[in-house]
Amino acid sequence: MSPKKTYIDSGVLISAFQGIQSVSIRANQILNDENREFASSVFVQLEVLPKATFNKQQDEAEFYETFFNAVIHWATDLEQIMQDAQKIACSYGLAAMDAIHVAAALQIQANQLITTEKSTKPIHRVRKIQIISI
Repeated sequence: MSPKKTYIDSGVLISAFQGIQSVSIRANQILNDENREFASSVFVQLEVLPKATFNKQQDEAEFYETFFNAVIHWATDLEQIMQDAQKIACSYGLAAMDAIHVAAALQIQANQLITTEKSTKPIHRVRKIQIISI
């Protein structure tokens, strides 16, 4: 079985770092799943690293850096991501960052996008990629 190319959004990383709630446990199970190849973008980095760094939360920043060092697939065509995100946001009624994450995940042909967004949120309207809420 080939590994699933999995785009992790920032909420999953934040939840994984935060601890022992069920969503945190599920997030850590996903991050420790050997049958996944992780995908990300500078947008996820921008959502998690600056605040941890500014607030001198060294353990938190190191946790995120460890994840980013394990990422195999990086969405790098930022101009195309922004163009695609605009179309996705308009088509599905998504908030800006959700549309950017979907566009980035699609760009690198991820199999899944894992999020903490509840199943009632607009991101779950997208059918071009499997959206999984933890």
